[in-house]
Amino acid sequence: MVLADKVFELRETWRFLDLGIIDPPTSGAVGEVILLARSKKAVPDTLFLYQRDPPACSIGYFQAVENVVDVEECKRLNVDICRRITGGGAIYSDMENLTYNIVVSEDNKKIPQDILKSYEVLCRGVVESLKMLGLDASFKPVNDILVDGRKISGSSQTRRKNVVLHHGTLLVKTDIKTMSKVLRVSKEKMSDKTAKSIEERVINLEAALKKKPDIEMIKNLLKRGFEKALDIELIPGELSDYEKQLTDKFKREKYSTREWNFRR
Repeated sequence: MVLADKVFELRETWRFLDLGIIDPPTSGAVGEVILLARSKKAVPDTLFLYQRDPPACSIGYFQAVENVVDVEECKRLNVDICRRITGGGAIYSDMENLTYNIVVSEDNKKIPQDILKSYEVLCRGVVESLKMLGLDASFKPVNDILVDGRKISGSSQTRRKNVVLHHGTLLVKTDIKTMSKVLRVSKEKMSDKTAKSIEERVINLEAALKKKPDIEMIKNLLKRGFEKALDIELIPGELSDYEKQLTDKFKREKYSTREWNFRR
């Protein structure tokens, strides 16, 4: 008996990095560096995770610091201020949330060229992860993910050198009281919201689950969620020597400087 030949389609593979806990300047530098490395085809499409410590307000590339952050309150509470290369609004993050980052070539056919559509596609991994926890999660354009009608994740994006850098945060047990003190939310932004304060608008994963989730479990669920959403296999890896060296350089010469962080 002759068995028919079987054709097996190999899943697309991406690199997966868990960078652990890093400081705000490093978090800004590493994203830009991986983007540059990907543009040179020196590394594959990559998903990486990290937690940020000390706490920080991350400012969108086009934002003026004084408009979106209470600088004096940040000083009083020992919250750093850092600027990123992606757009979007200011966010507060600390060690009790996870930041996910996707660095992918624009040539990858999984990624829509339309920016608004790409947000929905690239946020789908978080939505799938939350559903694995039994939560009723949904994507809300342009760049939010909601649970029980409240924001649990937001994201931002830039496209440079034919590469997409998309990243977002997942609130696990973030200090929302501190968040509300250091961020300045404009009246215009709140005017179309039912909730009238940050505390009413956002929700931690701990509150949604009614228990504090294990951070390693959440990392694993994010990995699985993105694998399902993008139909890829994430292969654990490490930063290359090139990426490590350039990250150190960018951290010192750009992301740790007042000239960059307070440029607007």
